[in-house]
Amino acid sequence: MKDVMTFLNGVLMNNNRPWFQENKDLYLKAQERINNMTVELIEGISKFDSSVKNLSVSDCTYRIYRDIRFSPDKRPYKTHMGIYVCPNGKKSGLAGYYLHFEGEDAEYLGCNGLFTGLWNPDKNALKNIREDICYDGAAFEKAIEKAKNFTLDTSCSLAKTPKDFPKDSPYDYLLRLKQYNLVQTLPEGMLYSDNLIEWALEEFKTSLEFNQLLNRAVMFSEE
Repeated sequence: MKDVMTFLNGVLMNNNRPWFQENKDLYLKAQERINNMTVELIEGISKFDSSVKNLSVSDCTYRIYRDIRFSPDKRPYKTHMGIYVCPNGKKSGLAGYYLHFEGEDAEYLGCNGLFTGLWNPDKNALKNIREDICYDGAAFEKAIEKAKNFTLDTSCSLAKTPKDFPKDSPYDYLLRLKQYNLVQTLPEGMLYSDNLIEWALEEFKTSLEFNQLLNRAVMFSEE
């Protein structure tokens, strides 16, 4: 991981094209490391979640270049790199497993860590997830409990119960969520550990049931 963090810390401090061009070798080394990790993650996750079989590296990784066409922030490069393994690839709108790295003090997500679940679901998917929670919220709570080292991210929640859903539901805190993610920060020392991927796979495995519940709802909304 040294190559990845050296590049991310460098581009964080020098987010401009001249620096990037002069240090393109740092980027290429970092990207190679991310690509190799992606192959390992796809293979490892496929062993407990067959829905991600046959994905390619490009299905799960992102460009380093920012889209600045309509942004007031004109910095050309991202200061983070990540791997998102989910059924049908990163653009599918389905829940999956995300491994994230960012430069020191980058403040993109605020940590290096594991994220599992569904970011920014569309309106129909969100409605179906909430309906499933109303029907069997206990299943969602059980799935969250199984992912024992993860924490439910409640930072993106409605102030009130969404319209057409019961205000007295014991699962109101789940109904108010606008996205469904479990979060775990990398433990101290794990970032540079030779066992990083092995550890990540064991942790991601505990969130399988959570992702399956989400994807069942999302795929029903698409029918």
